[in-house]
Amino acid sequence: MPFTREEPLVQIFNRTALINHRTLLSTLLLIILVCPTLWSQHQNEIVATLDGPTNQIRIRQHFTYVNHSQRGLSTLYFNDWNHAYSNKNTALAKRFGEEFNRSLHLAKDRERGKTTIKSIVDNNYTGLDWKRRGNTDIIAVNLNEILKPGESIQLFFTYTIKLPEAKFTGYGYTGNGYNLKDWYFTPAVFTNGDWELYDNKNLDDLYTDITNTRINFTFPNLLYVASNYRMSSISNFPGGQHVQLIGDKRKSCEIILTIDERFTKHITGHLNIITDIESNKYEEIAQGISINKISQFLYENLGEYPHDNLLVSEFDYNRSPLYGISQLPSFIRPYEEQFQFEMKFLKTAIRNYLKESLYLNPRKERWVNDAIGYYLMIKFVEEHYPNQKLIGKLSRIWGLKNFHLAQMDFNEQYSLFSMLSARKNIDQALTTSNDSLIKFNEKIANGYKAGLGMSYLSAYLGKKEIDSTVLDFYKNYKQKQQVSATDFRATIKKYADKDVDWFFDEYVSTDKKIDFKIKKIQKSEDSITFTLKNKRGTNVPISVFGLENDTVVSQYWFSEIDSTKTFTIPRKSEDRLVLNYDQKIPEFNQRDNWKTLNGWLSSNKKLKFQFFKDTEDPYYNQVFYVPIANFNLYDGITPGLRLYNKTFLERQFQYDISPTYSFLEKTLVGKVGFRYRKYHKKTGLYVTNYSFSASTSHFQENSRFTTITPAVSFGWRPEDLRSNHRQNLLFRYRSVYRSIDENLVGELDTDPDYGVMNVRFTDVDNNILNYSLWSVDAQHSSEFTKLAFEFEYRKLFQSNRQLNLRFYAGKFLRNDTESDFFSFALDRPTDYMFDLAYLGRSEDSGIYSQQVIIAEGGFKSKLENPFANDWIATTNASTNIWRWVEAYGDLGFLRNKGDNPRFVYDSGIRLNLVTDYFELYFPVYSNRGWEIAQDNYGERIRFIVTISPRTLTGLFTRKWF
Repeated sequence: MPFTREEPLVQIFNRTALINHRTLLSTLLLIILVCPTLWSQHQNEIVATLDGPTNQIRIRQHFTYVNHSQRGLSTLYFNDWNHAYSNKNTALAKRFGEEFNRSLHLAKDRERGKTTIKSIVDNNYTGLDWKRRGNTDIIAVNLNEILKPGESIQLFFTYTIKLPEAKFTGYGYTGNGYNLKDWYFTPAVFTNGDWELYDNKNLDDLYTDITNTRINFTFPNLLYVASNYRMSSISNFPGGQHVQLIGDKRKSCEIILTIDERFTKHITGHLNIITDIESNKYEEIAQGISINKISQFLYENLGEYPHDNLLVSEFDYNRSPLYGISQLPSFIRPYEEQFQFEMKFLKTAIRNYLKESLYLNPRKERWVNDAIGYYLMIKFVEEHYPNQKLIGKLSRIWGLKNFHLAQMDFNEQYSLFSMLSARKNIDQALTTSNDSLIKFNEKIANGYKAGLGMSYLSAYLGKKEIDSTVLDFYKNYKQKQQVSATDFRATIKKYADKDVDWFFDEYVSTDKKIDFKIKKIQKSEDSITFTLKNKRGTNVPISVFGLENDTVVSQYWFSEIDSTKTFTIPRKSEDRLVLNYDQKIPEFNQRDNWKTLNGWLSSNKKLKFQFFKDTEDPYYNQVFYVPIANFNLYDGITPGLRLYNKTFLERQFQYDISPTYSFLEKTLVGKVGFRYRKYHKKTGLYVTNYSFSASTSHFQENSRFTTITPAVSFGWRPEDLRSNHRQNLLFRYRSVYRSIDENLVGELDTDPDYGVMNVRFTDVDNNILNYSLWSVDAQHSSEFTKLAFEFEYRKLFQSNRQLNLRFYAGKFLRNDTESDFFSFALDRPTDYMFDLAYLGRSEDSGIYSQQVIIAEGGFKSKLENPFANDWIATTNASTNIWRWVEAYGDLGFLRNKGDNPRFVYDSGIRLNLVTDYFELYFPVYSNRGWEIAQDNYGERIRFIVTISPRTLTGLFTRKWF
C-alpha cells in the first residue's frame, strides 16, 4: 500500500508488526529513496500510549532529521523538558527556589516527572551513544558518521515518560485529567553555526525546529481530548481510545485530556476555534457572537491563520491571565460580562495565534510577539470599548469615582504596570533573555512595555503604517524558522516615513527612562515659544498638545532633543501646553508635563486630600489619608490618621505622618518619616536613601520615649537582577529622649536622654533553599563603644531536612556604664535603640514577656544573669523533625567585667509555622535543668509574631520583585 502524508509511518509499523526489524527498515529506506521530497522538513512519527494508573506514556518515536545548516553535524540535540521535574537540581527546581517556591524541592518521588530512555538507534540498526548535558533537559545524541549539509538521518527513540503532578507548573496529571505540553523529544535549533539549547524554566518558551508530525495517541476510556493539532476521529477499543494528531510545519503538540466534554468547536468565517473558555453569566449564543467578532478582528489585523484549528483553553489563559483587577473574585469583578469574556478570550487567542505561527526565538526575542499581541489588545479596546474605565463599574460608585484610578481608561493600565517596574529601578530591556527577567517583568511589565511601544509608534508614524507593518510581517514570516527581530525592524522601516532607529536602539534595546519637561514658555499674539528639557537624555520623540479648557486644539511631535531645545509653534486658542497628553509614551514622570499660558499663579497645582492610596494624578499635589490603629501594652490600641504622599508608583521623595491617640495614656503618640531615594544604576551601587524619622510612644506606664533619627544608606546588588543578593551600608544617629513616671525615677539606672551613632553593613542572600546573612554593627555613644558580628545560614538539603544556623558575637571596646541597659543580652535585649517591635518591652512576667525577637544572643530560655557588659558569643541552631516541627539548641559564652566567662545553653522544640513571622518555642533542657518538668511551664513558652501589614505583605510580593 503506498505511503501518503495522511498515513504516517507508524501505521505502516502497526500493519507490518509481523515483519522482522531488518525487513521493515529496508522498506523504509526504499521509501525514502523513492520519495526524497517528503523529507524537506524534519519528519516526526510517534506512537504514544498513556497508562492511566501509572501516569506514564510509553513512546516509540521515529524521527528523520534533515541537516538544513551549512555545516556537518556529529551530534544532534533534542529537548526533553519532561525531565525537568526529575530532581532538585534541575534548572526548573532552582528557578522555583529563586521565587520562594519549595514545592518541587519538597516533592515526593511519585509526584515528580522523569524520562527513562531505553534505546536510541539509527537507520543502520546501530545503537547510538547519548548523554544529558549535565543535569539538564537536553539530550545529546552522538552520530556514528558526520551528517553532511542537506542530508538526513533516521533516529528511532524508545522511551517512557512519567508525568509530573500538575501542581508544580500546571502541566502533567491532575485529578481531572492531563495537560500535556513539551512532553516528547523535539529537535533543538541549530542556527548561526551554534545550537540554541534551553532548559525548562516554566516560561513556556521551548525553542524547537519545525517538523511535520504524526502522533498515534492511545489514552484511557472516559476521557475527552482536545489539541492544537488536527485530530482524526476517535476510535474506541476494549480498554482505551485512539486518536491520530497531525501537525504540518508545527512546533510542539499540546494535548488536554478531561473527564468531562467541555471543549466546543466554533467554525467562524476565517478559522476554526476549539475552546472551553466560557462565562456562566454570559449567554451561550452571545459567546459565539463574541468569538466570531474576535476571529474577524484577528483576520483583519494579522491575516489568515495557517493551521486548521486554534486552541483557546482556560488552561492557557490561567498560565498567562490578564493581571490586575481582572483577577478579583468573580462576585466583585467590575466589568460587564461581555467585556470580561471577550478580553479573556482575546488575550489567549492572540497569544496562541502568534505562538503557533510566528517562530521567533521565544527566549531571546519574545518581545516581538508581545509587541504585536498587546498592541492588538490595546487596539481592540480602542475600537470596541473606547469608554471602558480601568476599574469598570466601580468608577461610577460614590466614594470611588473621585479617585484618579477611577478616571483612568482601561488601556492606561499598560503604562501603569510597566512604570511600576521602572519606578522601582528594576525595569529591564525588552531584548533581555526571557529567563533573565524578574518575575514581574516576565509576567507583566515587559509585555506591557512592548505593546505600549507599538502604540507609541502608531501615534508617531500613524495608525495605518503600524497596522500595515503587522499585516505584512505576519503574512511574510509566519511558519518560517529563521524569522528574527531584525526582520520585524526591517518591516517597520519599510512603512515608516520618519526615522525609527530610536525605537530599537533606545526603547527596545535599553532600559533608559523617558522623561521630558517644559522648562520655560513665552507667548505672543501669534506664536508660542517654549523650551523642552530631556531630563534623561533618551533620544526619542515627544508629543506636545495645546489645550483649551481640557480640549485638544493642537498637537506636535518634536525629536532630536539631546538636552534642551527651543521650539516655536503658531498660537491658536491654547491656555495650556501639555507633554504626552494622550499618555501614548511611557514617560517616567508626568508631574511636570504641563505649563499654563495664564500666568505663574495659575500654574500652581492644587492640593488634593484624598482617602486611601491612589494612582498618580499629574495635575494635583496629592495628600492621602487613611485611618490606622497600632498596639502595644502601654498605649493599648491607638487609633489615628496616616497622612502620606506615596502613590501606587514609587516616588523619589516620600513623607509619612502618622499621629495616633493613646487612650490608656490619654495623649498623642505616633511617628513621622521623610525619605529621599536616589537610584543610580541597575547594578553595583544602585541606590542611596536619605531619611529623617521621629517617633514617640510609651515603654512603661506613664513613661514616654521619643526618638529622632537622621540616616543615610547605600545599597548594592549584582548584575543578575533575579538574584536576591543585596548589600547595604547604613549610617544613622539615633537620639533618644525619655520622660519617666515619678514613681519609677529611682529605678532608672541610666541617663534618660542619650544618643548613639550607628554604622551597620549587611550582606544578605535571601534564597528559600540557601539563605545567608552576615552583618557588622558598630555603635558609639558618650558612654560606650561596641562592635558586633552576626551570621545566619539556612539550608534545605536534598533529603528535605532544613538546617538553621546563627552565630552572634559582640564586644565592648569601651564601656563606662554601671547598668545592663546597654549590655549584650542572651534572650531579650533591652532594645535601647527602640528598633524591635516589642508588644510589651518592659515586661519581665506575663504573656508579653514571652515574646522573643531573635537578636543578640538569640536564646529562648530565660536564664539567670542574661546580660554581658564585656563580650558575648552564641550559636543558635535548629533542624526539622517533621515538616514544621523542629528541634533547636543554643549555646554560647558570655563574660562580664571582673568575672570569668560563663557557658550557657538551652534546647527545645520549635514550631516553625511561618519562618520569621509566626513561630513557637517550647524549652526542654537548659542551664536551669529539665524545664519541661518545672512549675509554671506555660510561662516559659516563647513566641514570635509579626502583626505589621507591610511586613506580612512582603511574603507575597517577594517572589515578584
